[in-house]
Amino acid sequence: MRILHTSDWHLGQHFMGKTRQAEHQAFCTWLIDQVREHAVDALLIAGDVFDTGAPPSYAREQYNRFVVELSATGCALVVLGGNHDSVAMLGESKTLLERLGTRVIPGVCADLDEQLLVLERRDGEPGAILCGIPFIRPRDVLLSQAGQSAADKQGALQQAIQAHYRDLYDLAEARRDALGGQLPIIATGHLTTVGASASESVREIYVGSLEAFPTSAFPPAAYIALGHIHRPQKVGGLAHIRYCGSPIPLSFDEARQLKEVLLVELDGQGLGAVRALSVPRFQPLLSVAGSLQELQQAIVEAAAQGSAERPVWLEVRVSGDDYLSDLQQRVATLCEGLPVEVLRIRRERANAAVGLRSQGRETLDELSVEEVFAQRLQHEQLDAADAQRLQGLYRQVLEAVQGERTDS
Repeated sequence: MRILHTSDWHLGQHFMGKTRQAEHQAFCTWLIDQVREHAVDALLIAGDVFDTGAPPSYAREQYNRFVVELSATGCALVVLGGNHDSVAMLGESKTLLERLGTRVIPGVCADLDEQLLVLERRDGEPGAILCGIPFIRPRDVLLSQAGQSAADKQGALQQAIQAHYRDLYDLAEARRDALGGQLPIIATGHLTTVGASASESVREIYVGSLEAFPTSAFPPAAYIALGHIHRPQKVGGLAHIRYCGSPIPLSFDEARQLKEVLLVELDGQGLGAVRALSVPRFQPLLSVAGSLQELQQAIVEAAAQGSAERPVWLEVRVSGDDYLSDLQQRVATLCEGLPVEVLRIRRERANAAVGLRSQGRETLDELSVEEVFAQRLQHEQLDAADAQRLQGLYRQVLEAVQGERTDS
């Protein structure tokens, strides 16, 4: 059986005032072509289909159009909810989309059987059993207890998530036995694992105080398809536990990453092979850094990747301790006549006091809420442990606020 593993589409994302609609549409078209070319039996989207819980109408339309076009290929689709997805919004069309060969698991189900799916090959025969596990919110698996320390909460949540995987895997084994005992069992997840390498676009909204899930806590599935981390990678060097990453770069620090989806081959013996299919770059996106003199050449080299029809979206990081009140004009002069569009200019200084003054000239439109908080922490005398603890607390507050908005 052939499965295509993808995640973190973030349909509807606005990137510093720019829509990603054209990139996402190009990706969807390319993905349909890959399904046909490789005769894929099932496509998994391991969370964060949308960028927000209330995506714009064009993003919903893209999603629905993709479901219809994929249905015509004979490939099944399984959609798992992520931390950015609204459980209610993703689930509202669940019954309708099932008629088109799409099964949606927006959140943890009261009946575990609803998260257990038998994936069929194109010939209609069972090919694998899927433990469909979406992003797990604390309220899905835990009852709040007064007086717990942060460590207690983290331990309890980790144990609850591990139990959820174990219980679903036990059901999968029973289903496999009922079907003859030769089907591979695979699982999904939308969470951070120990040792995973993230990027700045991964808004780390930790579940309670759980910062990372150990690989040893996963069940012995033949393949575990993960989402949430945008950088494609094996987890702990294990070939069967994988993040496929986001299909397009969602931040400037992802600009030089090779984006991919994973073609997974399985048989009755388990995992056969995993092959990365490189996703084309639909919109040039780069970050350049250096002094003004150094940037002149860097911008020219970056411009070579663009065209008049599709200019390079550029982040310019200017180093040096001299304060330049006309920095934006100087950068604009360097870019004059070149197919580039500067979306963000950052001043990088060794001198913290000068850095504070320069940040005062940035607008809130240029910064995410995480960047505002991170920049504030940089000017405190904190050791690494305290800074990490404060970031964890901040993310818990952010998760609570975003959860309230999603539920309202």
